Amino acid sequence: MSTSIRTFVRTTLDLGGATLHPWGREPAGPELLDGLVAAAADPTIALWNPLATADHKAARTWLEAREDAWDRGTGAPFAVLSATDGALLGTVNLRWVDRADGLAMIGYWFLPDARGRGLATRATRAVTTWGFRTAGVRRVELAHAIGNEASCRVAHRCGYLLEGTLRESHLFGDGVHHDEHLHARLATDPEPRP
Repeated sequence: MSTSIRTFVRTTLDLGGATLHPWGREPAGPELLDGLVAAAADPTIALWNPLATADHKAARTWLEAREDAWDRGTGAPFAVLSATDGALLGTVNLRWVDRADGLAMIGYWFLPDARGRGLATRATRAVTTWGFRTAGVRRVELAHAIGNEASCRVAHRCGYLLEGTLRESHLFGDGVHHDEHLHARLATDPEPRP
């Protein structure tokens, strides 16, 4: 496959009760900035996915970095927004690890009110399938701290097979290098059942 098509192009994905909208400067109203500040303060997000969005200025800087990833086609960071009021629910990010080889990595976090509803699973599945179909992704990896059992459940429900344990592989928000589970999906793997 030609590497020239291995790029992420801004799109919006509709999940029914939620919309996956490309992160960027727009729309970056006060409610969205407040959502990013709240995400940074959430203990679960602060542990497993620390965010440098403690205030509106830092949140805008964070958004500019996501905009840049879209501009370069190197990352596909999506805001997960409520379809009813546009409130921030979470994020899913697909990014190239080795663009020429078609290797990408996916990650996500969700605010407390959005957890336990299957939304992380639906959003992660949607972005995974979108990456395979539109950007020439051949393999997507998903790594999470072994202690993050909720993330492990999402990985399994999204058809990401467990491939092994990465020992002390990532420094998390508690300042400790945790072991991680490595999961992966190939473009040739069957779609998981709903």
